[in-house]
Amino acid sequence: MPICHLFFLLFVSHLTLSSSLDCNAADRRALLNVKSELGNPPELSEWLPATNCCTWSNLYSKTDTGRITGIYFFFLNVSTTIPHSLGDLSELEVMQLQNTPGLYGTIPSSFSKLTKLDTLFLTNNSLYGPIPDFLSRTNLTGLDLSDNKFSGPIPLSLTKLPNLRFLELSRNSFSGTIPPGLLHGTTRFLFLSHNKLTGEIPKDFGNGDIDTIDLSHNRLTGDASFLFGITKPMTRIDLSWNQLEFDLTRVVFPHHLEYLDLSHNKIKGKVPKSLQDIQLSFLNLSYNELCGEIPNRRFMVYHNADSYIHNKCLCGAPLPPCASSPIFISHT
Repeated sequence: MPICHLFFLLFVSHLTLSSSLDCNAADRRALLNVKSELGNPPELSEWLPATNCCTWSNLYSKTDTGRITGIYFFFLNVSTTIPHSLGDLSELEVMQLQNTPGLYGTIPSSFSKLTKLDTLFLTNNSLYGPIPDFLSRTNLTGLDLSDNKFSGPIPLSLTKLPNLRFLELSRNSFSGTIPPGLLHGTTRFLFLSHNKLTGEIPKDFGNGDIDTIDLSHNRLTGDASFLFGITKPMTRIDLSWNQLEFDLTRVVFPHHLEYLDLSHNKIKGKVPKSLQDIQLSFLNLSYNELCGEIPNRRFMVYHNADSYIHNKCLCGAPLPPCASSPIFISHT
């Protein structure tokens, strides 16, 4: 199951899809307005004024209060902007609007009223514009805006979300540098791949409880070796397709690391012997400036030539053998 789905389930496990208690009247009015703003799609045909909205599809509610706490839309056949009336659901904690290419425009300002909003997934739509500063007024723990057309810098306002530990902004057009202090709390996940980000990786990413970091397919520069260390909790690191430049020779990798992609950079030095003790399911060091003999003990035997191709002068299995040192014969 994808990480984002596991993360989402953490926040809906305490909610229920229906309730015998009639829903809050203000929530019902807000939901009917949402339906109208979406153009009354057939997927919401059961959303009717004289019925209990706690039993409607695409919603989560609390059985003891009748308040709507979650809303999710997938693959809606609409062509419109995000409904402003969603901001009138004052108890909303979880919102998923996903896989709807006909959903366009910016994030509405009414979301600033959603002070209890914990999880916001707006993925694989046609949304654009910058990330608005007013999202800092929410209570976000997880934010996913991937696969859209968002642009501009990653705002400093996101660092003001004290509980944000899951951030997914991949496959947009974000530019500028990555602000430090984006994530907080334990078991953090950061996905910023396929954007236009520049500058160096913030040093604070080397601290704390980060499980996954994916900064691939950007224009990042500098030394990323501070991310690594045997006691770090990281399980997945992808820094591929950047312009990073550092010496890999003496880098020690996290013991629990499962996925490592440093390909398509300007990394120098040798393949470190510390990799022999890491049971990686995926390794890619190709298209760099590495040189020397590849360590060949323990877990290194599971990686094929594709993990190392197009480097400066790597040799040894699974690449061709290293050239033998010249033998000088003494004539006496």
